[in-house]
Amino acid sequence: MTVPHSHPSGSALRERMIEDMSMRGFTEDTRRDYIRCVKALATFIGRSPDTATAEDLRRFQLHQTQMGMHPPSINSSVSALRFFFTVTIDRPDLSRRLTLIHQPRKLPLVLSIEEVARLLEAAPGPKYKAALSTAYGAGLRVSEIVALKVSDIDSTRMLIRVEQGKGRKDRHAMLSPQLLELLRAWWREGKRRGVMLPQGWLFPGRSPITPLSTRQMNRAVHTAAETAKIKKRVTPHTLRHSFATHLLEQDVDIRVIQVLLGHAKLDTTALYARVATKTIRAVMSPLDRISLLAKDETRPDA
Repeated sequence: MTVPHSHPSGSALRERMIEDMSMRGFTEDTRRDYIRCVKALATFIGRSPDTATAEDLRRFQLHQTQMGMHPPSINSSVSALRFFFTVTIDRPDLSRRLTLIHQPRKLPLVLSIEEVARLLEAAPGPKYKAALSTAYGAGLRVSEIVALKVSDIDSTRMLIRVEQGKGRKDRHAMLSPQLLELLRAWWREGKRRGVMLPQGWLFPGRSPITPLSTRQMNRAVHTAAETAKIKKRVTPHTLRHSFATHLLEQDVDIRVIQVLLGHAKLDTTALYARVATKTIRAVMSPLDRISLLAKDETRPDA
């Protein structure tokens, strides 16, 4: 049934959308972003978003493009508005008017092993050294790192339990002996400082009862990169990219790397084959094979 335009607007409409997202298990961050996108549409058209027309949506997307909004941001807005029109007010006809922008697929930035070593050594304190080492040593996303509990570290099976990672999926990540030592060193230091609570966060924030924020992680990696004199634009995700690329250069099967990263599609993992420079250099060009054959034919004993 199509909901008429007289449907409750304002705070009532907002609460309805939040309820719709909560029922579907959307994270708090996603709910906040979706509400912000719908609010932006309402501000643009100057009235309740459930009264928007197809022409309003066309003008809104044109406005976003003219304002210089990047394709990922526009596409996030499309996802939010499609949910609002399709689910919250039952107007799928309007959701089809929204256009996704093609995004050029860029190669991920990767650090060398030497740069990673310098970066970790320059981390501002044992907590951040352990957290950044987890990004590189286990290939975890920053959102997954800050959500880790002490109980997620399984030193018997040498695994890290990742609960509700991207796509709302649980998985296990690798726990190397070196990373375990770094985590134990941080745990002892955290206990000494009185910030490690039983069954609490592995990386507490400013208060032991709250986890480290992704913003704090970003600041830490920027500080470490500056101290280590690394000129590349480094983020915590750069360490995850480096983890995958370095494993590929060690001839680890790409399907194993896919599982470790928690990728749903192999195509996503295959992108690292384009930046694994050691693997590329190890391949012999057909031109070199011609040269070798020519040399063999000119040998006296050929």
